[in-house]
Amino acid sequence: MSQSSKPKLLFAVTNDLSYDQRMDRICSALSENEFDCTIIGRKKSNSKDLSVKSYKTRRINLRFQKGKLFYLEYNFKLFWIALFSRCDVYCAIDLDTCIPFFLAAKLRGKTLTYDAHEYFSELEEVVDRPLVHFIWQKVEALAMRTADAYYTISEGYASLFHSRYNQTFKIVRNVPRLSVEQIVQTSETPFIIYQGALNVGRGLEESVLAMHHISGLQLRIYGEGPISGKLEKLIQNEKLDEKVSLMGSLLPTELRAITTQAFAGLTLFSETGLHHQYSLANRFFDYLHAGIPQIAMNYSEYKAFNEKYSIALLIDELSEDELAKGISELQSNPELASQLKNNCSLAARENNWQIESQKLLEIYLNL
Repeated sequence: MSQSSKPKLLFAVTNDLSYDQRMDRICSALSENEFDCTIIGRKKSNSKDLSVKSYKTRRINLRFQKGKLFYLEYNFKLFWIALFSRCDVYCAIDLDTCIPFFLAAKLRGKTLTYDAHEYFSELEEVVDRPLVHFIWQKVEALAMRTADAYYTISEGYASLFHSRYNQTFKIVRNVPRLSVEQIVQTSETPFIIYQGALNVGRGLEESVLAMHHISGLQLRIYGEGPISGKLEKLIQNEKLDEKVSLMGSLLPTELRAITTQAFAGLTLFSETGLHHQYSLANRFFDYLHAGIPQIAMNYSEYKAFNEKYSIALLIDELSEDELAKGISELQSNPELASQLKNNCSLAARENNWQIESQKLLEIYLNL
């Protein structure tokens, strides 16, 4: 990259940028350290105005909002924007932005980086559809041999990518910034919190059903996604309206304040697809930094972290009964809940964006 002026980095994601905390951290860290960053997302009918950032933002208007036509339209428009954008590095985020940036980088002789937030070809909604799975595997194979630098969110994903494609990935986990002042509020009604996209395989249906066995707590689900309607019907059919609430999406600053009030958080995944089994979810660290205990899956990444810091109650099986047992254990054992909560403080001091962002900067400074 040219050293005569700030290197220009172009990122792209398929969301509308409003709630993407990881990309806000990445672009902020780079733009505050001698890089000129622009990120492209999409414009939805209900998209909120974006606040002023240290980096540039752009959102693409689309006719189609989901399915194959959405991906085709978005990738077509993203390619033409990328081709005529002034940039030194194209930064593809996950497979759904890879092809336009790969083509633009090749045609213009520019650098390409690949950031795997997910093991995209092993998502539950992908592996259960053979043709879709085949297509994304081909796109993944292309990504694994064309970029100039690779990074991902967990050791598990990095190991899987290296095993399958013999490609080395750096690790940049999605940890929040360490807040100097943590303002902890209290809620009149104790509640358990889920935050994130409402997708299949996130334990949401099991969480709703588990509330049949729980008293003295509500379940509040923050986020939107493909199964929002399904969850709404499930709550109504099970007559759990007074115990479970779909709260919609909140801006990150609003959500952080609410998370500190929760009794506990939920980080749950099904066993379907390697994506879930080797994940290290954003919400896992969000709950940690909010100083609340959580219930998480006893998968390798969470197990290794918990063995070191003991900030979560791990369950071996994603089921209504196992989850209810876990919640009840935290309710009936205040000493355990308090210990997990207290351990969050040390874990946050040693796992935060101020430290983690240095790994990101090293990647881009060495291109």
